[in-house]
Amino acid sequence: MKLRILASLLLILALALIPFGSATPDQPGKVKLIAVIPVPGNALRAFDISWVDEPTETYFLADRSNFGVDMYSAEDNSFLGRIGGFVGPSTSNDTAGPNGVVEIPSLHQLWAGDGDSTVKVFDLKSDPPQRIDVINTGGEARADELAFDERDHVLLVANDAEDTPFVTFISTDTRQVLGKIFFDGTQAHLATNGLEQPLWDPDTQRFYLSVPEINGVAATGEIAVIDPVSMAVTNTYPVSKCQPAGLAQGPFDNLLVGCSNRDAVTFPPKLIILDIRTGDILANIGQVGGADEVWFNKGDQRFYVAARDNPGGPALGVIDARTNTWVQNVSTGPNSHSVAADRKNNHIFVPLRAPRANTTDPDPCAAFGGPTFRGHGCIGVFSSE
Repeated sequence: MKLRILASLLLILALALIPFGSATPDQPGKVKLIAVIPVPGNALRAFDISWVDEPTETYFLADRSNFGVDMYSAEDNSFLGRIGGFVGPSTSNDTAGPNGVVEIPSLHQLWAGDGDSTVKVFDLKSDPPQRIDVINTGGEARADELAFDERDHVLLVANDAEDTPFVTFISTDTRQVLGKIFFDGTQAHLATNGLEQPLWDPDTQRFYLSVPEINGVAATGEIAVIDPVSMAVTNTYPVSKCQPAGLAQGPFDNLLVGCSNRDAVTFPPKLIILDIRTGDILANIGQVGGADEVWFNKGDQRFYVAARDNPGGPALGVIDARTNTWVQNVSTGPNSHSVAADRKNNHIFVPLRAPRANTTDPDPCAAFGGPTFRGHGCIGVFSSE
């Protein structure tokens, strides 16, 4: 009797270890394009950062073609509306429309950098969302990418396009500018190719900022570690032959650095994964490169990489964040440099640009969605379903 019971238990254990179907929660399947969402208004030709608010499953996109922040339901892929009030079409392509976006759930507010060196603040409780403040960062060019310190209620914005790039600290309580750091070789290392994605880590209570190039040396960049209280750079993590752009924090204090280098001969394509506390390199991933925005999706424990300048063609790179290994590249479209994901349904959102006039640019929106999408652009929805 005891032997029969033991045999039964062993059989149950063996069956429990057999994978069911092609993928399990511990082994997500291959990612593919599953849907396309139309973008109302002008053809989608220029856009910047995107963001998914987890509690409401709202996908926000800085839509520079329509001079606003688009809102979509990440749950059912429907268009919810467009937040206006940004620099419009009378300005140059480099300054018109929003850039970085971040949502502050505790305040029910959306903060966005604009082309006139301002940060615009919107009340998401109102329908439609209303602009409640305009904060001037004091520059001449765009206020770009943002990160929010939830402990000290401080927002950091990168003024990346100035002759001397700087970051601005803003109180989200008073909406006043608190201070700045100039990357001028004195307050911080001399940044000679702008500034890129900032990130806030609640564990170390520090901002991390991608600095693509130091002192005019293309192969030399860094991740600047910034104290939001003293408003000073307290450490730097050097990165070589990378031109760091997007940042995303995954499990185990791992920090994914998206290398934006476009010259695959001089700088072979790669991503870098660092220990966020020490700057030690944990992995170099060479199967994808030319990255801009990157995203960590808690739902499937994967990093997603908007690799617009990937040597094999624009791609959505997929990285297993638990093992720091490459999974696959999925074809996207020209200049597809923005990505965000919904952790509840594991859908990944990548804006797909409309083809340029009189070119042979591919049109992935029409190829998947049919003739009604031709020449207009769309939001591509990717998943391992």
